[in-house]
Amino acid sequence: MLTKVIIILLLLAMIFSLGYAMMTMMREKGRGTGTVKALTYRVGIWIVLFILIVVGLYTGAIKPSGSLQKAAIQTQTQ
Repeated sequence: MLTKVIIILLLLAMIFSLGYAMMTMMREKGRGTGTVKALTYRVGIWIVLFILIVVGLYTGAIKPSGSLQKAAIQTQTQ
């Protein structure tokens, strides 16, 4: 459960970083480095999130639900 909360918080941080990058881009009109820094943070957050998901799947802390597999089976039987 804690892993899922951390993943959601990281996704929200990515959205916040993307919004901040847009805000600084509009405010500085391409003359500052705020946009680059915000997007760099976003990429860093993405890397941490990706590693967390891979480690979570490997250790069993995150279990895939198989919903795509169930949907494929239902589609085939109809």
